[in-house]
Amino acid sequence: MSLRRKYVLILVGFSLLLTLGGGWLSWTVARGAVEDQMDEKLVWVAGAAGEVGLDGTTLLNFSQPGDSIGGYFSATQARMERLQRYVDEAYVFRRDNSVIVSSVSPTELPIGTPLRWLDAYGPELDQAWETGEAVTPSFTGDDGRLYKYAFQRLEDTDAMLAVLVPSDFLNPLAGFRRTLLAAAVGSAVLAALLAILLATNIVRPLERLSRVAIRIQRGRWDQPVVTERGDELGRLSRAMERMRRGVVQRDEQLRLMLAQVAHEIRNPLGGLELFASAALETDDRRERLRLLARVRREVESLNAIIDDFLAFARPLHAETRLHDVREPIDDAVEMVKVGLPDDETSLRVHLPDEPLMARADPDHVKRVVLNLVQNAVQAGTHVRLAGWWQHGEVVISVQDDGPGVPEENRERIFDPFVTDKEQGAGLGLAIVRRVMELNDGRVELLDGRSPNPDPHPDPHPDRLGGSGAEFRIYFQGSDELPPENDSDEADGR
Repeated sequence: MSLRRKYVLILVGFSLLLTLGGGWLSWTVARGAVEDQMDEKLVWVAGAAGEVGLDGTTLLNFSQPGDSIGGYFSATQARMERLQRYVDEAYVFRRDNSVIVSSVSPTELPIGTPLRWLDAYGPELDQAWETGEAVTPSFTGDDGRLYKYAFQRLEDTDAMLAVLVPSDFLNPLAGFRRTLLAAAVGSAVLAALLAILLATNIVRPLERLSRVAIRIQRGRWDQPVVTERGDELGRLSRAMERMRRGVVQRDEQLRLMLAQVAHEIRNPLGGLELFASAALETDDRRERLRLLARVRREVESLNAIIDDFLAFARPLHAETRLHDVREPIDDAVEMVKVGLPDDETSLRVHLPDEPLMARADPDHVKRVVLNLVQNAVQAGTHVRLAGWWQHGEVVISVQDDGPGVPEENRERIFDPFVTDKEQGAGLGLAIVRRVMELNDGRVELLDGRSPNPDPHPDPHPDRLGGSGAEFRIYFQGSDELPPENDSDEADGR
């Protein structure tokens, strides 16, 4: 079922439920209240009629048709006929439902005639004989009008007065019911129109955004997503535009990465082919060993390039925990020291004696420090690594005395495939930034030419001079004490 039809059905159903349910409840309450008031008034009418010269004890003495000749009976008959100014019919009858006197002429309804219509109101009569008064439900007379009987017991005798009155007071309620039905139909139509309008106002932008999604899925990314409006659909369209730009950027990076992969792999492969051919052709054992060593270095270079590309393309997941970052930093430093290019390259490390507690993934700390230190070793002959805790953050600084970062690359140094080296894919710093963001940290290139003071000044001495580069990484620190085993290890450092 389409969204437009669902909107129509829901709003129409709700409007019908609200109008019909509320109308029915209102009509029921109003009818009950009016009927209760009318029944009370009927009881008053019957009671008033019974109090005006109607003596039940005396009337019970009239049992034969011939008793209607006396003067008292005639006077009572006249009173009953005068009651027709206020009621349609009036009767006085015994417990056996036989009439004594009524508003009808005695010749038409003689004394002792059974009133058969009273058989239909047995419960109401029982109530009247017991409590002294009762009112029947409404019924339709021969003329099509609604009527009610009211019963009033004459004192404590076995004589009962019954009066018949119209109950046309319910007719306005019938009109009210028709009005409610008409209002329900009108509200349903209005709700349907409103639902169609709302659904169209929502469905059309969604259909346009669906076509945009299909266009993006088919690879047509050049056309931007038009912002629909300022509500949730507008936010959705803006999110889709950000997604489109991200897809375009990712596609450009993938294309560039493929081209870079082909370029970076081609050079080692060419060297491998050249050195392997030369090793096959030479008979000199030393020359062959030298050529095979070159082949091995080219293979290692090729593996490093492939590792960089895999690290950049592979999705990363951080398992952050509170730990002393000095341990993974020491591991990274040891790995770099093993492969230092020559004895002239020095690596100085300044870490505090107390733990540097930070929330991060230990493997990620090791990776970013290793990348930064390796870059620094390749750039200069003196490398300095320092760490300290300041303003709620753990700061790690890696500085070298090399030529520094060229001016044209300073703004793009953390972008993929940006490098000033002859070898390498330019992914190391891009990976560092991704890893730091994943650990809720950050990395920055410290610009010594900035007039702003350093917000995290290095507290350690022996800073390197010159125009070399300095990269700093920032982890979320903690004032919590380290676990007991970490404290023991720290004491034994």
